[in-house]
Amino acid sequence: MHDYRELRVWQKAMSLAADVYTLTQSFPDEEKFGLTSQIRRSVVSIPSNIAEGSGRKTNKEFTHFLHIALGSSNELSTQIEIEYRLNYLKKDEFEDLLDQCDHTSKMLRNLMKSLD
Repeated sequence: MHDYRELRVWQKAMSLAADVYTLTQSFPDEEKFGLTSQIRRSVVSIPSNIAEGSGRKTNKEFTHFLHIALGSSNELSTQIEIEYRLNYLKKDEFEDLLDQCDHTSKMLRNLMKSLD
């Protein structure tokens, strides 16, 4: 078992979640139950699955949840791209979020490798 609060990848995912929530506050009201809701679920899923997996008994179980978190990160990257194409994000916001998402994904893959 791992203390997820001490994992840098969890900390990074939490920062990403806070940034996504802040930026999506300015999205159009008609997206409240659409894209805004979907991107928020994706970004919350990343640190949540890291935390859930860290409490499992084996590294294999933990890795399973890290794979789910990685899938959510990939989903988030796609949603960030959609937001940018719809002009909901400025170019610098888009690039920053995408960089954070990519960095989080790399950290997840490195953690999974270390657990093998």
